[in-house]
Order: sequence, then C-alpha cells, then structure tokens
Amino acid sequence: MTVNKSNKMSLMSKDFLDSFVETYVERKECYLRAVKKYGSPLYILETDVLVQKAKQFKEAFVTRLPKVRCYFAMKSNNLPLITKILVEEGFGIDVSSGIELSRALSNGACDIIFSGPGKTEEELKLAMKYSSKVTILLDSIGEIERIKRLLKTGNDRVKVGVRLNNNPSGLWRKFGIPLDQLQMCYREIKAVPNLEFKGLQCHSSWNLEPDRQIEFIKILGACLRSMPMDFLDSIEFIDIGGGYWPQQGEWLVGDNSLEHYHLPAHSIDDFANKLALALKSNILNQTECAICLEPGRWICNDSMHILLQVIDKKDKDLVITDAGTNIIGWERFETDYFPVINLSNFENIERHCNILGSLCTPHDVWGYAYFGGSISEGDVLMIPTQGAYTYSLRQDFIKPLPKVVVIGNTGKSPKVILHETDDLLTGLRIERKRL
Repeated sequence: MTVNKSNKMSLMSKDFLDSFVETYVERKECYLRAVKKYGSPLYILETDVLVQKAKQFKEAFVTRLPKVRCYFAMKSNNLPLITKILVEEGFGIDVSSGIELSRALSNGACDIIFSGPGKTEEELKLAMKYSSKVTILLDSIGEIERIKRLLKTGNDRVKVGVRLNNNPSGLWRKFGIPLDQLQMCYREIKAVPNLEFKGLQCHSSWNLEPDRQIEFIKILGACLRSMPMDFLDSIEFIDIGGGYWPQQGEWLVGDNSLEHYHLPAHSIDDFANKLALALKSNILNQTECAICLEPGRWICNDSMHILLQVIDKKDKDLVITDAGTNIIGWERFETDYFPVINLSNFENIERHCNILGSLCTPHDVWGYAYFGGSISEGDVLMIPTQGAYTYSLRQDFIKPLPKVVVIGNTGKSPKVILHETDDLLTGLRIERKRL
C-alpha cells in the first residue's frame, strides 16, 4: 500500500475522520433495518442528500453568474432514479453514448448534451431524431461529415456545439478539436444549412481546485478575441465541463493500515467564485452567453453507500464479506481509502483488519481497517459515499449485483421509502414498501 504523496497531501487527522464517521453512525439504525428487511449486500441511495447537493451546486453558480445551466454527467452514476430526480430539480443531462441518451430521454430529460469521441452513426441518428432536446457536441471535423451524410431532408435542424481540446499532449488528445482548428470547424458547420451552431465546450477532470479551468478560460478568451463577430454573436453557451471534486477531497491508503492520506479539495463556493471572476474578465466581456456546467461526482458521490455483511472470519485480522468489488467495478480500495464502519458493533476506534470480498481474486479488497469494537460473522459493514463512478462501473462478475434501497430523510430518522430492483436492459421495477 504505497501512495505517491504530493506537496499538498497530508496525513488525515483523527478529528477529521472521526467527524466524518459519526455522521453515518447517527443513522445506523436505519441502515441496519434496511439490511434486516432486504438482506445484503445493498446499495443505499439517500435521495434527500442528492437533492441537497444539486441545490447547493446550482446555487453557488447562479448567485455569481448571469446565466447558468447545469447538466448532470450521467456516466458518474447511471441509476435511472437519479436522472429522474435531477431532471425534476431542473438539471439537464450530459450523456456520452446512445445508451445513456436513451436512458435520459426515457427519464424525462428535455435538455441533453451529447459529448464524447467516436459517436457511431446509430448514436448520431438517435440524437438527430430528438434534435429538439439534444445538442450534439462535435468531437472532430469527421463528425460534421458523418452528420451531413445522415441528414435526409432540408427540414432537419440539428443543434451542435464544438468540444475543444484543452490538453494537446498524452492520451487526452483523444478529446475534442484543437483550438487552432476552431475557425475552420465553425466555417464547416456554417456551410451546412441544417446545422445550428450553439456553443463551445471544454472539460478538465479531477478538479480538486479551479486552477486548470481558469487557465483554459484565459486561453479561450484570447482565442475569442481573434474570432469574427458573427461567431461571437452566434455563441449561446460556453460549457466549462465538470470534474469538480467533493469538498472532503481525495483519500488514499498509506503503508500503515491506520494512516490515511488526504488531498484536500476547494469548496464549491470557492470554485464558483474564482471561475465566475475568470469568466467575466475573459469570456463574458466578449459574448453574453450562458455558462454550462457538468457536475457528476460532486452531485452524486455523497448520496449512495454500500452495505455488506461479514460472512466468514478466517483469522483475527482477516474477514470475508458477502459482496465482491465487482459491485463497484474496479480495484478501488487498493489505493483509495474510505472508512469501513461496523454498524453492528461500532466503536470510534479504527482497528487493523483485512476486509476482503468473496470474489475469486486477491484484488477483491474493501479495506485494511474498520471502525468498531470487534468484527464477527454477521456484522453489517458500511462503506459510505460510494455514489460516483462505482454503480456505473459495476460488473456482473462471479457474484450477483445488489439491490438498491432508496431512503428518504426525515430529520435524524430516515425511512426506507422505496425498494428498487434495477435491470439496466429492461428498466426499473419499483416496489413501494415501508420499513
């Protein structure tokens, strides 16, 4: 367990971690009732947390910028109910495939941006079929040519934007159009009467702070000053992407199972304040467009948790759980740290123990320690804040996938209000039950 420590990374303080853990222990009876009623393992979705995060994110930017649109990045969590809730909260949806586009449409989305490289003809056809609801963010000049071939009548109108590459080195070259090709790309779009140019998009990921976004906003501002006036007049939106990291920051395991490293993240208010200043001085002084944002991780991370049970205690420092890490889709906890909380026998002391899943692979790791007085067969364990890039990455490998239990919060005594079984091919079957 070796971590590459940056200059900004530090050992996580005990007070910081204890406070985080206590937040979930306060609601442990609700989580335990969920396991008693529905079994384990479970995904737990707290809808009130999701809504609160959505409102908090939007409010941070709406109070600082004249026109703002927010799009939830579905790839961060593709549970249909999450999309439905966020659409009801006034969010658009950011999709990156035909599958995601179909799900967004089926869950009521009317404002969709379709980004990503390598869009197939079938995916483009679907986006064009729903052109009143979908804006295609072009990832290459070649996509313009493919859309031209697919246009069937003079009445087709297709809304498009241009994704700009903001990292021309390494593997990030795969995304978007180089900035020095923007003017040529714009001319290509304008040459097709059926295409309606709407705006620009850029995206940088893993944003613990706004510095990289601000840097590209300045570069883009300089580029816009060289563009013709008809181009500036035609811009309806500039989308500065997502990648906003939750404020608790990034947590990594260390060489000692009881020492964890913390890379802090800026608050969303700090993001909004600094990005708004950069946008006003570099972009919005040239064009009165809307600013679009694509939060994914920041919105859904804290709203979903995982519950599992100890099924076998093989040694005093080795237990096996009834779920494998196929339910999060990758070997996350070999590097990323999250507290494992023993809800059945909680004590605010972290104790060393290899907590492993039931898959036939040694990389099936949940953690190297737990919070509790002891750990035994049948104990219910919680891994909190697993809403981002876990559920969407889950895979049907060896073990079955868990149910989703949806919890509505009422003060400190939340109740399970829905029990969902999610079949990604046939949609949701929802049984209304109360705990």
